[in-house]
Amino acid sequence: MKFLSPKIIIFDVDGVLVDVRESFHRTVIETVLFFTGKRVKPAEIHEWKNRSGFNDDWTLSTAWVQSLGFNKSYEDVKAKFVELYWGKDKAGHVDRERWLLPKRELERLAKRAELALFTGRVERELDYTMKRAGVRSYFKKIITVENVSHPKPDPEGLLAILDGRDPLSAVYVGDNIDDARASKAAGVPFIGILPYRSAARRQRAKSLEDFGAITILGSVRQLTGWLRKNTQ
Repeated sequence: MKFLSPKIIIFDVDGVLVDVRESFHRTVIETVLFFTGKRVKPAEIHEWKNRSGFNDDWTLSTAWVQSLGFNKSYEDVKAKFVELYWGKDKAGHVDRERWLLPKRELERLAKRAELALFTGRVERELDYTMKRAGVRSYFKKIITVENVSHPKPDPEGLLAILDGRDPLSAVYVGDNIDDARASKAAGVPFIGILPYRSAARRQRAKSLEDFGAITILGSVRQLTGWLRKNTQ
């Protein structure tokens, strides 16, 4: 089946455009260890991500700590998470992030559609990563969690990017349940990104399909080719 070629391509950031396994995911694991003394596994993160409401790693870390029997507040957990992510006495995990979509691919996509971002990150986190990668200029509209009253899975951010335009003229590219739910609520077609043979794909692929994903690619680098073959 051929789909209309999107005029607006909206991306989630973490897990789609940025490899966060050594930044956000490592920080989650170390935050849980700090408060509980328990070493949790990276694969367990995806069990949390397979549930709605845990797109925010501060919330996820707090819930995980509390689920292990430790009565720690959201503010305390968040403060430790931020310290580990940005660094205090040594470099933080933020510098371990890796931008995944080469500029030449961004240029190809920008020639065929308007590019935008709708992310659960705060502006400081996003700005740092985009400056390191030198890619901010490719995106016409950027919506962070600080720009909305209701974060994902609410579709507010997607609707702000559309600004009254037909939802079917866009596509949202994401990797988790709340991305798919927001997309469905906004009426925007959804494309999933889950690496092949990964814990994320094993645990979330069916859920993304259940929420209407058109396809689930193994990497954002496959997007240009998929659009070329499957849109008209």
